[in-house]
Amino acid sequence: MVNPTSTWLITGCSTGLGRALADAVIGTGHNAVVTARDATSVADLADGRPEQVLAVALDVTKPDQVASAVQQAEQRFGSVDVLVNNAGYGYRAAVEEGDDDDVRRLFETHFFGTVAMIKAVLPGMRARRRGAIVNISSIGVQLTPVGSGYYSAAKAAIEGVSGALRGELAPLGISVTVVEPGAFRTDFAGRSLVQSATVIDDYAATAGQRRKEHDTMHGNQPGDPAKAGAAIIAAVESPEPPAFLLLGADALAAYRYVTDERAKEIANWEQLTASTHFET
Repeated sequence: MVNPTSTWLITGCSTGLGRALADAVIGTGHNAVVTARDATSVADLADGRPEQVLAVALDVTKPDQVASAVQQAEQRFGSVDVLVNNAGYGYRAAVEEGDDDDVRRLFETHFFGTVAMIKAVLPGMRARRRGAIVNISSIGVQLTPVGSGYYSAAKAAIEGVSGALRGELAPLGISVTVVEPGAFRTDFAGRSLVQSATVIDDYAATAGQRRKEHDTMHGNQPGDPAKAGAAIIAAVESPEPPAFLLLGADALAAYRYVTDERAKEIANWEQLTASTHFET
């Protein structure tokens, strides 16, 4: 559990959930280190609040900027009590359409960038024997939607690390929470969405239906980012922060559907599954 007044370092605050969370954190009176690749896009959050808010330029794929952001946070506020790894963007392509360089960039941001931030804050958190790490994932890890295979894979990698990290840090007083949001009304499916330059006609009826030019969800998502921000704060400040948090009624329904279908599949193949032991 973190202190009543704590310092939050949030990546990717220029728009979307990161921006909404930053607003909520500031509104509750916590200190906030708000970051974006272009610091001018978050400078307004610090206007008139120099004692509470620090705006920092941060590209999580650049080790020097990662180290500098944490150093600046510690110099200004004394510690980083809560790290929220939110920086990222969407990427859509059928698996065959995906460009190798695009996919590597996606993993550099979502996975390796997240790991770099975690490693940067952990020495301080371990020394104080307290802290919280929140890794923003996606319900796409469960749904694995066509056209979002690479994005789902990058988020799944984060979840794999988070599970092990939670076990490693729990004895040290540091919590780790994975958040899987559903669809929230942000710019994720608009400006923040990248897609492959390659288009293969055979995927027009599957992955092709989720390309920008066919997307009907943008601007109509059911989730309220402000409520998501408040929910994340409530989870972090609870006596026992959750290992896994769904956000949105749509995420909850999707998760239950996937787990029910998976249970049926396991039951259907149970005999074959159990047939692989040595005979005794």
